[in-house]
Amino acid sequence: MSQAAQRHQNTNYLNEEVNLLRPSTPYMRDHLRIVWAGFIAWALIVFGPVTLTAIAPAAMTATMPVLGFPWHYFLVAFCGPTGALVLAAVYARQRDKLDDKYGIDHSTAGPEENETGESGEAAATDGGERPGGSRASSEQRSDGRIQQ
Repeated sequence: MSQAAQRHQNTNYLNEEVNLLRPSTPYMRDHLRIVWAGFIAWALIVFGPVTLTAIAPAAMTATMPVLGFPWHYFLVAFCGPTGALVLAAVYARQRDKLDDKYGIDHSTAGPEENETGESGEAAATDGGERPGGSRASSEQRSDGRIQQ
């Protein structure tokens, strides 16, 4: 385990102050660096073509030689959404690297599964139904009373 991962494991995040402008832990600082870099890239992708069109309308409204679209239209209609997808992929990749650096594992180690592949515990995603049909917990009925 790396030194950064060991420090992360020893940090009690419930006792740490969460401040977006002054993160209190190295993990939070590194994550915020990724978020700010993505935000700046997003702002350039979204507002860059519009700003360039206002500054240099002749160049941005000129027709592209290959596709025949005006430059501003192509940059907003194609590069904007494509840039958002690329930014999402870059963020996911950077976050995975950050999680690896700090030893964060997102795999779930739940209870043992039975031969049908179902675990014996109910989850919120299955409506609280146990494999045998019994309810996992009490439920509130439409009239406001709790049903066991």
